[in-house]
Amino acid sequence: MSAADRRFTALILAGSRGPDDPVARQAGRTHKALVPVGGVPMLLRVLRTLRQTPSIGRLALCIDRPALEQLRDPVAAGLLSDVHIIEPGPTPSASVRRAIEELPDALPLLVTTADHALLTTAMIEHFCAATPADADVAVALATATTIQRDYPESIRTYYRFGGEGYSGCNLFLLRGPAATKVAAFWSEMERHRKRPWRLVAAIGPLTLLRFLLGALSLEAAMRRLSRIIGATVCAVEMPFAEAAIDVDKPADLALAERILMQRGR
Repeated sequence: MSAADRRFTALILAGSRGPDDPVARQAGRTHKALVPVGGVPMLLRVLRTLRQTPSIGRLALCIDRPALEQLRDPVAAGLLSDVHIIEPGPTPSASVRRAIEELPDALPLLVTTADHALLTTAMIEHFCAATPADADVAVALATATTIQRDYPESIRTYYRFGGEGYSGCNLFLLRGPAATKVAAFWSEMERHRKRPWRLVAAIGPLTLLRFLLGALSLEAAMRRLSRIIGATVCAVEMPFAEAAIDVDKPADLALAERILMQRGR
């Protein structure tokens, strides 16, 4: 097996959220993925980062064809060369299922989003290396302590476990044979993403009570999820505050541009 065969396939989710997306609307773009961050469309920033990451082999992109037609310059053409294009499903989880069905030998599959403008190779390498070998699915999280220490002005959605808040980092790794079982539960996550108590309630009243009392640890929550889903699910804590800052709101866009300016990018 070659080194390339041992690398992960990466899937970027870049579907449109429709005309009500505040970032796309403010920028006058049809798709948020096309909005420039620091002068570069955020989708191209993510593509460039993935191409520079040693752990990543094949690239797949879930995007509407009309959006692709707006990326015609030579830089975009180079970054998009040999990328497998997949039509988006109605939800992110449906898009992931479609990618697994369409891509031969799709797993292991790293999933991220086009609005992850601050994504770096160090983040991806840390996430892949820190995922346990027996995990079917891993999700990247950053603590509120880490995020607020570096960016106290950033408003994130936090899930509280064991007295600490955790925010998603839009990085997922589907690796084991049972990874496809996560898609159905992910659909529930999509419905209740901004209402974490609803998500916790879905896994049982005792778990909800422990969550409300601050007694449910992240490890216990992952074990409970693993039993319900029938797959080994784990959380990987990210030491990078920027890993949790995606571009969901105009304020996020302003913050991302400031951070990139500080990086000189």
